[in-house]
Amino acid sequence: MKKILMLFVVIAVCVCAAAVAKDWRSGIAWEEPKAVKAGDVPNAPPSDAIVLFDGKDTSEWTNDKWKIVDGAMVANKGDNRTKKKFGSVQLHIEFAIPELKDHKGGQGDGNSGVYFGSNYEVQILNSYGNNKTYFDGQCGSIYKQRAPMVNASKKPGEWQTYDIVFNRPKLQIESGKLVKVERPAYITVFHNGVLIINHHELEGSTSWDNAPHYDPHPELLPIQLQDHGHPVKFRNIWIREIQDDNTKPKQEREPYFL
Repeated sequence: MKKILMLFVVIAVCVCAAAVAKDWRSGIAWEEPKAVKAGDVPNAPPSDAIVLFDGKDTSEWTNDKWKIVDGAMVANKGDNRTKKKFGSVQLHIEFAIPELKDHKGGQGDGNSGVYFGSNYEVQILNSYGNNKTYFDGQCGSIYKQRAPMVNASKKPGEWQTYDIVFNRPKLQIESGKLVKVERPAYITVFHNGVLIINHHELEGSTSWDNAPHYDPHPELLPIQLQDHGHPVKFRNIWIREIQDDNTKPKQEREPYFL
């Protein structure tokens, strides 16, 4: 009898608690997220993306020496930049490292890179198997700043993907000189679907012969693909412009319960 009575008491307490529970609200006036249609197949551009290369047209790019071969744009005779300039973005790009007969090894094997401006590079390199180099210079690294958490590289000749989120820096520039880094740049990289760089804070430009440091540059920068003397192929390149950071909208009122 006592057990039954205790059970009724517990049920009654639960019912009362549910009756007095209220819906907590933050007081932030969020905007309704706009609807974006995802691609119909994996890696296809969503509806709000800007297609930079679709396998047929290089009109978004400045270097006409890069030719289209079997639906891919091939690195040749100098770097290639987009005509349009961007701030913070989500970038999708697919690449294939050539199967070289003369493997020089290290940085001499399938070298290229994805740059934001000419300032910030995510390295492209043959890092499959036994091609060894310095870890902050292998495929997927933020060049000479951050080694990837894991090596997700495929064999030369196989198509690979980068999905990169770049949050641009906010630089205070006066009379052409850098006065203050108000907000550093950040990069996140997925390589072949694997997270390898997680919201890394950039220490500045990614130079081969200098320590990282910020230089004054415009707020908007082109996407740049590097020609390092190797016929690296690129396809299915698209980009989405995104907000610079995750700053919340203004709070219109104190948090409250409904």
